[in-house]
Amino acid sequence: MAFSAVSKKSGKSYFLHARLQELRGGQKVTLYYFAGAAGKDAIDSLPEGYEISENARTGLPLLKKKR
Repeated sequence: MAFSAVSKKSGKSYFLHARLQELRGGQKVTLYYFAGAAGKDAIDSLPEGYEISENARTGLPLLKKKR
């Protein structure tokens, strides 16, 4: 089951996805993003050291590193 967050503004569910991306210098980074439907890159849990916040204007969930 994919990890989901519900928007407080719209009430819509968004599913967390992760994708491994290689940068121009050869460094590999993991990109995390939310989508309206669970796809093949959907992940089951929130990554350690991250928390969810919400964009006040659009209501879209965001993933931020904990401080």
